Amino acid sequence: MFTLTEVASLNDIQPTYRILKPWWDVFMDYLGIVMLMLAIFSGTMQLTKDQVVCLPIFDQTQDGSGGVLETHSPELGDAFWNKENAIGEQAAPLMSKQPPKGIVPSNPFPQSPAFTQPQPKGVRTKLDFQQYVFVNQMCYHVALPWYSKYFPYLALIHTIVLMVSSNFWFKYPKTSSKVEHFVSILGKCFESPWTTKALSETACEDSEENKQRLAGASTLLKHLSTSSEEGSPNQSAPVGNKSGVAFSAERLVSEVPSMTILDKKDGEQAKALFEKVRKFHAHVEDSDLIYRLYAIQTVIKTVTFILILCYTMTFVTSIDFDHVCEPEIKHLTGYSKFHCTHNMAFMLKKLLVCYIALICVYGIICIYTLFWLFRRPLKEYSFEKVREESSFSDIPDVKNDFAFLLHMVDQYDLLYSKRFGVFLSEVSENKLREISLNHEWTFEKLRQHVTRNPQDKVELHLFMLSGVPDAVFELTDLEILKLELIPEAKITAKISQMVSLQELHLYHCPAKVEQTAFIFLCDHLRCLHVKFTDVAEIPSWVYLLKNLRELYLVGNLNSENNKLIGLESLRDLRRLKILHLKSNLTKIPTNITDLSPHLVRLVIHNDGTKLLVLNTLKKIINLAELELHNCELERIPHAIFSLNNLQELDLKSNNIRTIEEVISFQHLKRLTCLKLWYNKIISIPLSISHVKNLESLYLSHNKLESLPSPLFTLLKLRYLDLSLNSVAVIPPEVGFLQNLQYFAITGNKVEVVPKQLFKCVKLRTLCLGHNCITSIPEKVGHLSQLTHLELKGNCLDRLPIQLGHCSLLRRSCLVVEDHLFDSLPIEVKESINQEASVSFASGCKCLMEGR
Repeated sequence: MFTLTEVASLNDIQPTYRILKPWWDVFMDYLGIVMLMLAIFSGTMQLTKDQVVCLPIFDQTQDGSGGVLETHSPELGDAFWNKENAIGEQAAPLMSKQPPKGIVPSNPFPQSPAFTQPQPKGVRTKLDFQQYVFVNQMCYHVALPWYSKYFPYLALIHTIVLMVSSNFWFKYPKTSSKVEHFVSILGKCFESPWTTKALSETACEDSEENKQRLAGASTLLKHLSTSSEEGSPNQSAPVGNKSGVAFSAERLVSEVPSMTILDKKDGEQAKALFEKVRKFHAHVEDSDLIYRLYAIQTVIKTVTFILILCYTMTFVTSIDFDHVCEPEIKHLTGYSKFHCTHNMAFMLKKLLVCYIALICVYGIICIYTLFWLFRRPLKEYSFEKVREESSFSDIPDVKNDFAFLLHMVDQYDLLYSKRFGVFLSEVSENKLREISLNHEWTFEKLRQHVTRNPQDKVELHLFMLSGVPDAVFELTDLEILKLELIPEAKITAKISQMVSLQELHLYHCPAKVEQTAFIFLCDHLRCLHVKFTDVAEIPSWVYLLKNLRELYLVGNLNSENNKLIGLESLRDLRRLKILHLKSNLTKIPTNITDLSPHLVRLVIHNDGTKLLVLNTLKKIINLAELELHNCELERIPHAIFSLNNLQELDLKSNNIRTIEEVISFQHLKRLTCLKLWYNKIISIPLSISHVKNLESLYLSHNKLESLPSPLFTLLKLRYLDLSLNSVAVIPPEVGFLQNLQYFAITGNKVEVVPKQLFKCVKLRTLCLGHNCITSIPEKVGHLSQLTHLELKGNCLDRLPIQLGHCSLLRRSCLVVEDHLFDSLPIEVKESINQEASVSFASGCKCLMEGR
């Protein structure tokens, strides 16, 4: 026997799940409990009180005098007749005695009134107690309808099925884990202090802020219109009218007051909740298993209700108090029929009527549930009202199981989904990150990260933060600010305090700026570095920085829609002097020509992609410096020969094999520096002598085997680098280069150093290392201005003592094996070991860095 507590546990669910039980599920649970109690009560009554009481039914015939003759059994009647005659007179005295109470004497023969006593009326059955018990049990099973006997058990089974169907989605493994996770997250979101703070901040946003926003927008438009008037008349069109990336003031971030500081522990918990909600969102939204299972269990309950009602209504009339039983036990009792009464019939009938009433109510609620399930799309949920009531307009709508769970929660309390929506908003998450970030990165901590770069400028580099701490803008002496991998960077109006800021680096950091901050950057920013993966990551406000001098763009600019890469807007950068593009271009964008009136330096560093079209270069007439690195060029582009103002050309790391076109450089009267290093050049043409104005020539890392004599007719040459080639002989004509200050032929096959080299008395740096040189001429002492000498990696057995005459040469700038240096006389070593003056030491350092 089971207890009520054990059965009720079938309907027990965790209290936290109550938020997922709408009113109809709760009502059906209570109906289930009532039906369960009714079934258990009926079963208890039936087990303890239910019984049938039966009496035999006689087959009666009447005699002629109106008396009744009992003929229930002829065989038993004859035996009884013989017995009466045998006892004779012994039976007479007994007739005068009163029979025992409850026993009616039987006499088959009528007697005269003169000879008999008055007899009590009744029928003598001649059955003992055990026979009555036997008859009652037989008739209980034969005469009673089966529904009267099994109604309590059926009601119990029905109720258990309905209870299991109601809560199966809470128990099924594939859905229970999601439901449990959802309820856990929802409860934490509801109780999180961040939810309260976020909603309270939303409530505080009033019309006054909207007025400030509109005022700021009008100020920006006025500023932009003023800057547009500064341009040429031909560019009087609206800003960005034909730009690849349209720009409007609406894209700037409005200035809103920062939120109050949140406790650090609460902030960490809120950040963890955002991460949980994000993962749960992605996991649950992929399927609709919970919705389908809930619909299926509701259909099962409805079908169960219909089946129960159909057959219960059929058998309710079969429950009766009186029954006639024919158990076929005449050979045991002498009777073939019995009249039986069922003592629990009335009670069972009333209980059954109550049960039917409860089932009908239960079924009506099931039908209503089906109507609710299918009358509206429960696999879609919109946060439109939440978006209208709050500032979190980015809360996304959800679908599938996520949407269904939120619909279920709304039946409990609409406030749950409203608070839950806060954790679906990226704006809300960004605000939380901002508060936590400012709490962690204080002014003192930021000050510890401030450094000075090699140019002696104050610099701060922030890497992989959730945003830009407000304390950054309090570093008023900062000159360079680097922001790397900060996807939600926002530059606020506080940047106007950084009066020393001139250079800004944005590495994979599509920063947003407030209106006041943008105006400040327009006036003060001089150099901007932007590193990106896709061109869309370049902030649109970059193209409106009217006072920008240098722009460095590193990322993928080559696309099928090259005209729409966003560089159209460069026409508004009217003071841009330097443009650096590190990308994978196949052609130079035509819109760069918009900068031609003022662009001085153009740098293109490709990643090995072949640069095919360079005709655009002809239009950049004022270009003074041009660098084309890793562009897979095989010859010197002819478009370069049209750049009459070109002073420096760098074609590093290409596939140039011949430079026969070098004769055309004679038309570039201002060309002073030619860098052809890191190529595959085999020989230097004799026509190199026509480039009379060359002062610096870089030919290192090529495949040169010889040096033509005309090379040394470039009398203005001050810098000549021939390192890492295959040159075996230095021509004696090298002595003609009287202005030569830097000569490097490291990593070649030189065996003899010509004495004429030391006629170049202005040499400050001489690199002869890693050759096959066996001796250094004594005339090395004529190089009185020599500050750096490299001899390491040769076949020297000694050093000339004339090195002591090189008064500016110091040990730190003398690159030679230690044993060779130790072989010098003591006075020479002491002379070289002396401390160099600050000016010469710094000069040596600069030369080393130049290499």
